[in-house]
Amino acid sequence: MGVVCSLGQTIDAFWRALIAGETKVDRITAFDPTAFDCQIAAEVRDFNAAPFFNMPKDARRSDRNIQFGVAGAKLAAQDSGLDFSKEDLDRAGCCIGSGVGGLSTFEQQHSILLQKGPSRMSPFTIPMMIGNMASGIVSMELGLRGPNFAPVSACATSNHAIGESARNIRLGDADIMVAGGTEATILPTGIGGFAAMKAMSTRNSDPRHASRPFDKDRDGFVMGEGSAVVVLEELEHAKKRGARIYCEVVGYGQTADAYHITSPAPGGAGAARCMNNALNNAGLRPDQISYINAHGTSTELNDKYETAAIKTVFGEHAKKVAISSTKSMTGHMLGAAGAIEMIACAMAITHGIIPPTINYQTPDPECDLNYTPNTARELKVDAILNNALGFGGHNCSLVAKRFV
Repeated sequence: MGVVCSLGQTIDAFWRALIAGETKVDRITAFDPTAFDCQIAAEVRDFNAAPFFNMPKDARRSDRNIQFGVAGAKLAAQDSGLDFSKEDLDRAGCCIGSGVGGLSTFEQQHSILLQKGPSRMSPFTIPMMIGNMASGIVSMELGLRGPNFAPVSACATSNHAIGESARNIRLGDADIMVAGGTEATILPTGIGGFAAMKAMSTRNSDPRHASRPFDKDRDGFVMGEGSAVVVLEELEHAKKRGARIYCEVVGYGQTADAYHITSPAPGGAGAARCMNNALNNAGLRPDQISYINAHGTSTELNDKYETAAIKTVFGEHAKKVAISSTKSMTGHMLGAAGAIEMIACAMAITHGIIPPTINYQTPDPECDLNYTPNTARELKVDAILNNALGFGGHNCSLVAKRFV
């Protein structure tokens, strides 16, 4: 597993911050946010992309979105212990998606187009901007010649990437898949666009408490950035080399709300069907799930309807199952959200600790489940469910369990 986010650029740093209930949400430094309704975000500070590329010049020719993706993939490859020089790279693939793609390149090159004309635009404009290029460049950096594609399903993107990669392995198309998501949208267009939708928190005077999933006083999500990438491996292939196995991906569900471009379906109907599909695919009952990492965006409708969906699927067990939204600490990393939350789930299984939902202060009668408020909790975790729900009505749930 590999992670680059506001909480850290190693798995250990990320996990320590997560279980300590820390957040780095603060006033935006990437640009002057004074004119914007939302002026806060969870930025990745002190990031140097060059060491993660085989050729440092390739880092300079890559959007920040791509840089994050390559860094996450290289960190995951290192953590996996795989020696790719000894692998059949025709059977090793890559699936790293992005919800938005190279937004900084779009902004910069559009400005050049308007101010200096088309002849001054970079020849790297399109390769730096298109959303598949993180996956493409990772395949080049690691030499992966197997399946390679990049899902784009808004905030469900990296759950889809992991689910489809697991499916590729089950179908026999690959032995190894490097999968996840990357996002870099803390930019005037990204912040301004989401703020215009009234989707973002405007708690600018109190940034550390702005992301407050399931709390009655929530007022929108907080933007995060970075990448999260996992290495999926066919079981016998992993066992043969003595790999450390964090968990086993056993279930994958996906549905569409077919309802609205941004609002979830009333009652979380689409999310409920998605969770049921994932559980059925895994062959597990709802009461066998120890922990749910909720989508939990800190927006009014998502948190209310996701709670309703969990109640629909889990019945009486809904009151007992441990739930948390780690977006309260990382911010919402959009296309990378599902993957970083899958890493949090894998660590919960490994260490027997449920990360908290921080900033939970005022209960909401419509959000009345056990969200692990404010403080991490020790609990043996045998199986998890990870939700990712995106604009456009995209729903994707993953189920994983302890490997024995």
